[in-house]
Amino acid sequence: MDETVHNEMRNFGELLYRRLVCPLPHLVSVTMLLVISSLVVTTLLSMRSVDGLLHNAHDIMTVSLAACSLAAAYTYGSSWSRSVFLVDFAGYKPASAHERTRAKTIHHYGQCGVFTAESMAFQKRILERSGIGNATHFPESVMTVPTDRCLRTANEESHAVVFGVIDELLAKTRVRPIDIGVVIVNSSLYSPSPSLTSLIVNRYVLRNDVVTHNLSGMGCSAGIIAIDLAKRLLQVYIDTYALVVSTENITLNAYTGNYRPMLVTNLLFRMGGAAIFLSNRHDERRRAKYELIDTVRTHRGVSNQSYACVTQEEDEAGHLGVSLSKDLMVVAAEALRANITTLGRHVLPISEQLRFICAVVVKRGFGKKGRSYIPDFTLSLQHFCIHAGGRSVLDELEKSLNLSEWHMEPSRMTLYRFGNTSSSSLWYELAYCEAKGRITRGDHVLQIAFGSGFKCNSAVWKALRTVQGCSATKDSSPWSQDVNVLPVLLPRLMPIIDDDAL
Repeated sequence: MDETVHNEMRNFGELLYRRLVCPLPHLVSVTMLLVISSLVVTTLLSMRSVDGLLHNAHDIMTVSLAACSLAAAYTYGSSWSRSVFLVDFAGYKPASAHERTRAKTIHHYGQCGVFTAESMAFQKRILERSGIGNATHFPESVMTVPTDRCLRTANEESHAVVFGVIDELLAKTRVRPIDIGVVIVNSSLYSPSPSLTSLIVNRYVLRNDVVTHNLSGMGCSAGIIAIDLAKRLLQVYIDTYALVVSTENITLNAYTGNYRPMLVTNLLFRMGGAAIFLSNRHDERRRAKYELIDTVRTHRGVSNQSYACVTQEEDEAGHLGVSLSKDLMVVAAEALRANITTLGRHVLPISEQLRFICAVVVKRGFGKKGRSYIPDFTLSLQHFCIHAGGRSVLDELEKSLNLSEWHMEPSRMTLYRFGNTSSSSLWYELAYCEAKGRITRGDHVLQIAFGSGFKCNSAVWKALRTVQGCSATKDSSPWSQDVNVLPVLLPRLMPIIDDDAL
């Protein structure tokens, strides 16, 4: 029996254990309390005179039943974790001055004078097939000639994104900074000192006992890691808010060499960020948009191939950049398979899990050839927000999860309009679903992302209310100006005309 069958059997067994066996200790404890209470009542009744029998029996039974009820309520309540609500979120949209067409991007790279003719042709060829549109955003420091890549300009970029998105979120939710008990910031390649969390504490004058975590080096899937960490902290710190900020810094991480595995990041990554308010306060359920159902984290770092798939390093000339291995798609497929195998036991109906296990057993046991059975995740999930890492990644996941063009639209349009904004791309995608009026009360949303290490992380949300679509007159959504013109048709090849740069 191969690893896939073993994992499926184990996951199905864990599901049955969680649903059938885990409640048994609570049931046994309540049953024991009832038995003990009955024995106490019987003993006391046998010791009483006949004259006071009825009166004493009534009192004892009342006390015993009350004690059993309290014990049952306590054991039942202690078996459940605190609900985590997503109050609201905001995505950063840079000013129009930061927009660059693909032609202007290539033209600028040519003006920098650091790329060879072969590198320029390679970058143009990749950008034409990337699925990225003509209105993505760069920090001004990168688009000047020569580029102004230093700590000062990097700080300016991060300050603009982080403060801009938090200011918008505070305005939308009217949450007081003094009520924020947890702050988590993830920025993979830029980790200044003092940290970005300290920057937020200082700017918004947060309270002295605020719990802060600054995540770096975690890759594009760090946004889900931050959500998972916030969920765990909200099980400990009650009646509070958790502020999660996901961003990346482009200024210090633009590559200026000619090593092809590092050139790809110049063509995909763009300026952006998101801020999210989570809470465990019961009164927030009334206005919260979503409830966090589950998070699944998969780490394949034990494999050398996976570990070395995405690395920050220097090329032979000493230029720093992020290198993408040719094994990226293979590694991502393995990580995805491991993650959705675990995710499936939480979200798929048991009938679908059994169907998948039977298909795998039949194929492996009887040597039947053909495509493996793909569970139908659309039976329990209505919306899919897949990290907009690149067109090839989205194509692979569309095939692996057997999704329709409608399901992939939020991810493809996010890549087209905003590019790869790293960990924050998932929130641009969810904002797209909201802007289009797709979110209905009771819907389930899957967010799934990949990151260096190699990691695949996912989160499942349940919509607590119907979210009305936005219009061009609203500024609260990063999609407000584009909602009426999207989606657009994306051909496999979108030629770049050099004259457009002039």
